[in-house]
Amino acid sequence: MGLTHVTVTLKATQKSKKKYEAGFLVDTEATDIMAPAKYLLKVGIKPVGKTIYELADGSIKEYPFGLVIIEFMGETTAGRCIFGPDNAEPILGVTALESVGILVDTSRQTLKRMPAIPLK
Repeated sequence: MGLTHVTVTLKATQKSKKKYEAGFLVDTEATDIMAPAKYLLKVGIKPVGKTIYELADGSIKEYPFGLVIIEFMGETTAGRCIFGPDNAEPILGVTALESVGILVDTSRQTLKRMPAIPLK
């Protein structure tokens, strides 16, 4: 897939006034989302655990993660957000996309809505 970016808003809770909004790179190889730690902390998102991730270059790294409200393309979901390096490009992984019924059409390099979210 070519480089596709989506505007994403992250909040600590549904009622939070503070939010982090940026263009996130859609990454079909990533499961979770990632944003620069300094911005997550600034809007009140706190780490709740750590997980080991395999990076695109094959290296292994442990990162803290927090639980966030995720808003994009008119949809809202919740999920895990990695506290990435302060200079990291924000990444939107497939878990958030699939949880609101959005698939990546790799032949057209676009995002498309499923008519229904599979529950089977």
